[in-house]
Amino acid sequence: MAEISAQDKITTHQAVVIVANYILGVGILTLPRSAVEKVKTPDIWLSIIIGGLIAMLAGLIIVKLSQKFPGMTFYEYSQLLVGKWIGCFLNLMMIVYFISMSSVMLRAMAEVNTLFLLEGTPRSAMIIAFMWVGIYLVVGGFSAITRLFEIIFPITVIIFVIIAVMSLKIFDINNLRPVLGLGITPVLKGVKTTALSFSGFEIMLLLLAYMKNPKTAQKAVIIGIVIPLLFYVTTAVMVIGALTIEGVISLAWPTITLIKSFEFPGIFFERYESLLLVIWMMQIFTTFVITHYSAAMGLAKTVKKDMNPFLYMLMPVIYIVAMLPKNINDLFQFSDQIGNMAFLMFVVLPIILLGVAKIRGVQT
Repeated sequence: MAEISAQDKITTHQAVVIVANYILGVGILTLPRSAVEKVKTPDIWLSIIIGGLIAMLAGLIIVKLSQKFPGMTFYEYSQLLVGKWIGCFLNLMMIVYFISMSSVMLRAMAEVNTLFLLEGTPRSAMIIAFMWVGIYLVVGGFSAITRLFEIIFPITVIIFVIIAVMSLKIFDINNLRPVLGLGITPVLKGVKTTALSFSGFEIMLLLLAYMKNPKTAQKAVIIGIVIPLLFYVTTAVMVIGALTIEGVISLAWPTITLIKSFEFPGIFFERYESLLLVIWMMQIFTTFVITHYSAAMGLAKTVKKDMNPFLYMLMPVIYIVAMLPKNINDLFQFSDQIGNMAFLMFVVLPIILLGVAKIRGVQT
């Protein structure tokens, strides 16, 4: 087991920022539409809260599992827990997941930029540029990634609050009524979709080994999920309140459409969606770099080699996977499949592994 350097050790506060930044990503733009498609009532904010609570429970199980192997990442203790070959297989599945997540982030970034910012620019050009900026960061190691996350997080919060306040001008509370008009059943139909939008807490499988005080990992994962939960609920409420349920279903990117509708006479600035796209691009970048880094770490830990060559070797793989979806609908379907994979790997599997650890008498 390779010793983690003191420079790469993180505080509880930094762990919270990493979890929150990882979770926030495409969901800010797509969650209102994907949730409304399932729920079909204004109660999607209830589905989001329930989904967030489920994510917290799953996160706590992951923390409990990882705390049984102090100083070790999942890639290291999986082979100790279930044997070399099954452990290697689980590591491989996790690496595939992180590569897929990384690719989806890149492609989503390219799709939104093509639509709203860089019309006519080849997607491949945007993706390659994004990847090279990312590799510049990740070769600096985990401490460099953590510092960037700490810079981006407060900027995200400030701009998001400004956007939320601005949306009050066109917000209509009647679009959110009646509450539970069709009962609790529609709300429950949307829980799976909303719970999957909190994918990101699984980073605790790796992150706990880097924490200076692993005993506070429960606190880190709960606060790290509560922050995106507030973001998501606020986004859903302001989008439904302004655009109505019928309007949201027909839009691929309802949050951006909402902000494009802002008009403030007398102010020369018009393209308010740029504010949201700024924080969204930053969040996409954070999710991309942490998943890229996690996938490379998985390969390095599994074969017990240096990580840096794998960071470069994964670039063409991530690029090819990112270019596989033919259009935006294919991208959404691909994203759903990754969500289903995440449910099995980070909700079902940790419960099984925790049971195995208990049967085998693994002590903390």
